[in-house]
Amino acid sequence: MSASRRHVESFLEMLGVERGAASNTIEAYRRDLEQFVGFLAQQGLELTDAEPPHISAWQTQASAAGLSAASRARALSAVRQLYKFLLAEGHVEEDPTHGQSGPRKGRALPKTLSVSEVDRLISAAAENAKAAPVSERFRALRLHCLIEMLYATGMRVSELVSLPRSVLAGDKRVLTIKGKGGRERLVPLNSAARTALDSYLELFTGDGRVTTKWLFPSKSAQGHLTRQRLGQDLKDLAEQAGLDPERVSPHVLRHAFASHLLDRGADLRSVQQLLGHADISTTEIYTHVLEERLKKLVHEHHPLARKRATAP
Repeated sequence: MSASRRHVESFLEMLGVERGAASNTIEAYRRDLEQFVGFLAQQGLELTDAEPPHISAWQTQASAAGLSAASRARALSAVRQLYKFLLAEGHVEEDPTHGQSGPRKGRALPKTLSVSEVDRLISAAAENAKAAPVSERFRALRLHCLIEMLYATGMRVSELVSLPRSVLAGDKRVLTIKGKGGRERLVPLNSAARTALDSYLELFTGDGRVTTKWLFPSKSAQGHLTRQRLGQDLKDLAEQAGLDPERVSPHVLRHAFASHLLDRGADLRSVQQLLGHADISTTEIYTHVLEERLKKLVHEHHPLARKRATAP
């Protein structure tokens, strides 16, 4: 057994004995580290000979071989931990992974809906609210109100379902809500959302005997409508509106709110504030949604793009 493989076995033994790593975890480390040791052996090197350029070359080779960014990042993490162990044991004087940046993982673009699809969803909710029998009217009005408010404000579903009735104490055109980290922000309601809210409140508080503190109460343990219940109601409504239920959720309406605003010229900083993002980099993902939409638009409708696609 080579010196490199003896070092790997010592490291893996430490993971199991001192850190209590599971056998599956140890085997995952073994695969990544053996691949790295094999790469060094091709260069005639042992673990103790590796320098930063060798780490970079190994990552480049892994990328060229088609290894995903996530897999390369995991393997680099394993090698980092191995060298920390070797450094602590006195087998190396410097860590060759120090200062090496891992591959960037691509962020998945958020799912969203077109304006016409959101219109279909809202129209179906409005029709249900008008046509619902007395026994179903409260639930139908509530769902219509919730959808209008989701799309009008971009609130997180957890923020919306847990709104207290006291949020209506001030100007109904603007709500003050408490988001992540206890941060407060203002969200405006458009006329459609205010009308739906008024219709819901008229039925909800009509007898003047409401005692709950929640705006959207239910019999759940929390006392208010749950995220799961709203999510299922939305999927049922999507099917009624002729949309794929798998594409529709409260969070998708939040995405639609943001991407539609940016599509119509809203600045990124304002959208960040409306969404309650602490970091603008989180909001920037929506600019990529628009970029992909524009690419698709050009590809599908530009005459030169069509000619190139059909060229022999």
